[in-house]
Amino acid sequence: MNLFINIDIYMNSISEKEKKLFEALDKLKNLEEIKPDKILELEDLTNQKNQLEIEKSEIVEKYNLLKQENDNLKQKFDDFKKRDIEERKKEDKFSEKIDELNQETDNLMEEIDKWQM
Repeated sequence: MNLFINIDIYMNSISEKEKKLFEALDKLKNLEEIKPDKILELEDLTNQKNQLEIEKSEIVEKYNLLKQENDNLKQKFDDFKKRDIEERKKEDKFSEKIDELNQETDNLMEEIDKWQM
């Protein structure tokens, strides 16, 4: 769970950076005169944006894999619980049968004792 929180925080950070980059790019595009150093800055921002998009896609992929693994583990756990419940039912039924046999044995012993007297 902690990993998911860290991923969410990291993804929010990336989203915020991406938003700021888009805002900066919009401001630069609106300038009538773009100075050469601004062009370089714009290229740097574009490169940063591209890098953030790559990181974001990697994190999303990892998150999806973790989510899938979590779903698989939940399913396995549910299956295990079902098997456990079934086993307990079988044990209870077996105990009931043993109790019935013990009762029948007691009854037979009483009958034998009566006949021996």
